[in-house]
Amino acid sequence: MSPILLSRDAFREAVFERDDGICVLCDKPAQDAHHILERRLWSDGGYYLDNGASVCAEHHLECEMTTISVEDIRHACSITHNVVPEQFYPDHSYDKWGNHILANGQRTKGPLFHDESVQKILAKGRVLDLFTDYVKYPRTFHLPWSECVHSDDKVSKWEHLFNGRRVIVTEKLDGENTSLYNGYYHARSINSKHHESRSWAKTFHAQFQYDIPEGWRICAENMYMEHSIHYDDLKSYLYGFSIWDDKNQCLSWDDTLEWLSLFGIEPVPVLYDGVYDRSIIESLYSASKWGEMEGYVVRIADMFDYGEFHKNVSKFVRKDHIQTVKHCMLSHNLVKNELMSD
Repeated sequence: MSPILLSRDAFREAVFERDDGICVLCDKPAQDAHHILERRLWSDGGYYLDNGASVCAEHHLECEMTTISVEDIRHACSITHNVVPEQFYPDHSYDKWGNHILANGQRTKGPLFHDESVQKILAKGRVLDLFTDYVKYPRTFHLPWSECVHSDDKVSKWEHLFNGRRVIVTEKLDGENTSLYNGYYHARSINSKHHESRSWAKTFHAQFQYDIPEGWRICAENMYMEHSIHYDDLKSYLYGFSIWDDKNQCLSWDDTLEWLSLFGIEPVPVLYDGVYDRSIIESLYSASKWGEMEGYVVRIADMFDYGEFHKNVSKFVRKDHIQTVKHCMLSHNLVKNELMSD
């Protein structure tokens, strides 16, 4: 059953009533109805009962500083259902500000990390040294007409925000999501291990890795290994699709192309560049025209923040497309895609 969104006042009243007006972390009278996950992470304000906890002033500060974990607060409230913003994964661990907490205790920088007020409160809690500079690529929501939506996928409710804006539609290549930094390389997981299918991309990255500005990352598709689709006409084994600066902002498409050109990285194929037109974009995919194309990705052409990714990037995936990355990684029979010159 979907949680019920409350008004601000109703949220406070319901949280205090559930907790008998007592801080859930001690026996003092509660002073605040604390948002377990920051309300700014939610498109609707996050006023859900299971996102609230009654706390005294002292414990409210500790929760804000993240020295008390989200899990500990939920446990103190006897909350068994994790309510999270739509762009988050309910089985992942986050701090109050939406920073992802890894199994080793490190944290990745979330959508509010660079906010001045968040920086101050994290510094007060002395937790800034827990953060890594590496960022996991966010989940991409499906367009409403996408043909292959699984139970754990999300469908965008923000397609209307594309209206009247210049968008870029690129082919969704069937490869491995890869991030390149100054001196570091990882696949979708920021601590991904070595695999022979990554050797070509790592060698290529080594040629320019220290020219990438500190704190920036290039997101690309590693096409070396066949997954569900075999390619025999690739221009490169690495195709770039976005670049992020040290403030976790995705560069505009035009700036992205400039930077990719400087590094000699092939951009993903563009299927459409123009003002958003749903009818045109819906017609882009045709099995007879594109053969085994996996699908396409729509993004706004302008720069946008990491926290707004889910509103500015969406995808279409063809019917019955099979995700085979994990199987391919475990297989001893690596099938290599082919370059045009091969």
